[in-house]
Amino acid sequence: MNINQIFKNNKQWVVHKLNENPNYFTELSEDHKPEILYIGCSDSRVSSEELMGAQPGDVFVMRNIANMVSSLDVSAMSIIKYAVSELKVKHVIVCGHYECGGVKAAMESNDLGILNPWLRNIRDVYRMHSEELNAITCQEEKYKRLVELNVREQCINVLKTSDVQLAINNRDFKVHGWVFDIHNGKLVDLKINFGEILEEIKQIYHLDN
Repeated sequence: MNINQIFKNNKQWVVHKLNENPNYFTELSEDHKPEILYIGCSDSRVSSEELMGAQPGDVFVMRNIANMVSSLDVSAMSIIKYAVSELKVKHVIVCGHYECGGVKAAMESNDLGILNPWLRNIRDVYRMHSEELNAITCQEEKYKRLVELNVREQCINVLKTSDVQLAINNRDFKVHGWVFDIHNGKLVDLKINFGEILEEIKQIYHLDN
């Protein structure tokens, strides 16, 4: 994309928004009360707000390679803390997508230098579910299934955080695992039973209050 064109597009967008609502930017600047924290992949083909039909201010967004939630990632932990405890979002969505380059790279044995520690998180997901994944003979289906299992495991990592557990205990709050099907544009709800998972992990990850 031509960089100069971006500024032209921006001017057109401003005019369009003001034509729809003359007070649009005044209202936008007044407060920030998103109800959703969206954790997605940095892939340029996946636009979080656009695929949900959301507007600026509706969604607090965190994106990285392969939509990872690592306790060692200070940025991710800070975003979850701020979104859940300060913004009081009602939903956390972890959304992966088929044809994810990060997941595909993790399935291969190539040395990718600085990316290796990051991809190891996905390789650990493969290790935990190796019996199921190794039983899938079609490489493409195996790839898609790892995308889904990675979303599930990152949702579990969200559930392990103290701020999320407190939110679940004290107010209306839900965690969701989705996949964006890049082949048809549809969102797929993985329908993960997070209540059951939370009960399983409470032996180790548990807060009394």
